Amino acid sequence: MPQKPDIVMIVTDQQRYDTIRSLGAEHMDTPNIDRLVARGVSFSNCHVTAPSCVPCRASLFSGYYPHTTGVLANGQAWSRTWVSKLREAGYHTVNIGKMHTIPYDAPAGFDERYVVENKDRYYEGRWFFDEWDKALAAHGLKKQQREEYRKRPDYKSRLGAFTWDLPPHLQSDNFVGGMTKWWLKTKPLEKPLFLVVGFPGPHPPYDPTPDYADKYMKRDVPLPQVDDEELRQLPPPFVEKRRHDVDVDHDSVAWDLDPSREQLHRLRAYYYANVEMIDREVGEILDALEETGRLDNAIIVFTSDHGDCLGDHGLSQKWAPYEEVTRVPLIVSAPERFRGGRTVDEMVQLFDLGPTILEWAGAPLEESYEAMSLNPALEGADFAGRDHVFCEQGGDVNFTGADYLTMVRSRTHKLVHFAGERYGQLFDLENDPHERRNLWDEPEEATVKQALLNALLEWHVNSTVRTRDIRRRTVVPIVEPA
Repeated sequence: MPQKPDIVMIVTDQQRYDTIRSLGAEHMDTPNIDRLVARGVSFSNCHVTAPSCVPCRASLFSGYYPHTTGVLANGQAWSRTWVSKLREAGYHTVNIGKMHTIPYDAPAGFDERYVVENKDRYYEGRWFFDEWDKALAAHGLKKQQREEYRKRPDYKSRLGAFTWDLPPHLQSDNFVGGMTKWWLKTKPLEKPLFLVVGFPGPHPPYDPTPDYADKYMKRDVPLPQVDDEELRQLPPPFVEKRRHDVDVDHDSVAWDLDPSREQLHRLRAYYYANVEMIDREVGEILDALEETGRLDNAIIVFTSDHGDCLGDHGLSQKWAPYEEVTRVPLIVSAPERFRGGRTVDEMVQLFDLGPTILEWAGAPLEESYEAMSLNPALEGADFAGRDHVFCEQGGDVNFTGADYLTMVRSRTHKLVHFAGERYGQLFDLENDPHERRNLWDEPEEATVKQALLNALLEWHVNSTVRTRDIRRRTVVPIVEPA
């Protein structure tokens, strides 16, 4: 029987697609992720199922859309995953870094978890002491966080961008990378390995070490282009989000309704610097796999849970399903199994990784999975991809202007529907790839709009039918009194 592959899944937090040099981001230096691209298969049109951390990750690790898992917003409990199927298939399962289960330290199917959570947990999980907190405490330190940032006279102008001024090896991404290398080099292991490495960055606060910050501050980086017309076309929930993000400093980001070019340059320079720091750690993880003799039989996955507006559309962070948020990098590198140096342009969804990974491990799939395997594309077979991709978000402490939104995207158009409202968004992605002109109320676009609304309806109907058995298993039976 062929040896089962080691599977190493690297998941960053809030990393846009346009942050990898070999995928077209000329402002970036990412030599190690570029190495994965050169040896692997890149999916250029991978979209998340939710534009925020918790619902997206609950979907990714279950194989179901957020409305099926019931996890539609941050802060909602989840911990059931397909990882337990890998254990049953003979894998040793390990998570180092961020998974964002709720509760944070839920087993979630892993044999070992070394939990590192959000850098800033002021409103949620504030007193949870993760591995990173412990390491800092062992050095007599505590992490840079909102209480300290707020003491700075320039706090509100920083847009969440601050250098990491404590020892460099204790910066969160450096710490997760270091712990991963330590585990790979010291842990004796006879079983095949499934390892999820969760980097906390480049999620804010955007906190590179000063050397990386200086490098990108000296570099021309792409800045958002937002005009008054685009802002006038924002639907009410995103207008509310702009106001809310000024009033409430989520993740140490105090937003500005009219940031200067200087502010935006610093924001993006620090964000890109965070990405290059992660790239360095990725390279060292690959080196550790090679040193321990595991690289040749390993399948490496690199991806992120969603992106970040970084000022595009006048918005901070995520929650709004623009391309900058929904489209993420997805790279699968295993030169011994899949011919490398290829790009797959068909549309896929991030949670499609679930059945793909289970097939690598020889683990059974559930017939009800809404995710689909990417292995035909990886193996070079005919692969049509998805006709539509979907994304959904419920209201939460950060997204206060709507109860529920749903996005549907075809190859040419995108529609965003707000539950119970007459307004919405419709974009022609071929003629308006940056999504600046809302066509929702344009009579000549009525046919396209209705077709996408019909696609949403069919999606919900098909989802209800496909998942009816798992829903039935989670219903508590009613016991009639005797």
